[in-house]
Amino acid sequence: MKLAGKVAIITGSGSGIGQETARLFMAEGAVVVVADRDEAAAERVAAELTAAGGTASAIPVDVSVEAEVAAMVATCVERYGRLDILVNNAGYGIAGTVVDTAVADWDALFSVNVRGVFLGCKHAIPVMERQGGGAIVNTASGGAIVGIYDRAAYTASKGAVAALTRAMAMDHAESKIRVNCVAPGTIETPYFTKIFANSPDAAGLRKLLEDRQVMQRLGQPVEIARAILFLACDDSSFSTGSTLVADGGWTIR
Repeated sequence: MKLAGKVAIITGSGSGIGQETARLFMAEGAVVVVADRDEAAAERVAAELTAAGGTASAIPVDVSVEAEVAAMVATCVERYGRLDILVNNAGYGIAGTVVDTAVADWDALFSVNVRGVFLGCKHAIPVMERQGGGAIVNTASGGAIVGIYDRAAYTASKGAVAALTRAMAMDHAESKIRVNCVAPGTIETPYFTKIFANSPDAAGLRKLLEDRQVMQRLGQPVEIARAILFLACDDSSFSTGSTLVADGGWTIR
């Protein structure tokens, strides 16, 4: 029960890595706020956690909209009295070089992947400061460390998340708020399930993605959830500003 008595908000927790993180946090004793733009998905995950004996609730949120993020944090505090952990997991990717990427698509991606992290922290940190501390975990990517072919906007956004993580760790250490990020490799989430389903050569694409990891397989969402748990709990009490790479060896090539 590494999170007993803790209250956590996890954005993008209606599916994939966020959903597995919500499940793991609940199993470790946390009260979980399942936050997602897909309200039905958030409600489904929260109901699952409650049925399993946990305490959870769903909050629909578009992390790029400040009013919605502020309401998410305020609602959490109103319901549970505190906020100990924020996991900024919501995000997505698009294909394209800088030449191919439309300005509107670039801006939309950054509004979620970077602005969403900024807004979540902007509204959560004052609550944590009043409580005497907290932990924030941001989801970056192996793309924050190495380049990804034909993913200019996504790679840039995740590099920004890693840099912002380091800046916030320095700014808020005196308030006993730890800020870290996890850098996953290619993970078998619903996002990639859709990509495989739409590919004319799903088997070939899957092998290509598996081969770029030294371990020759895709990661599973629960494996990233375990990394997030480590950064959120006291097992990592001497870690802040760090990027925990969980990528099957992708970035060591």
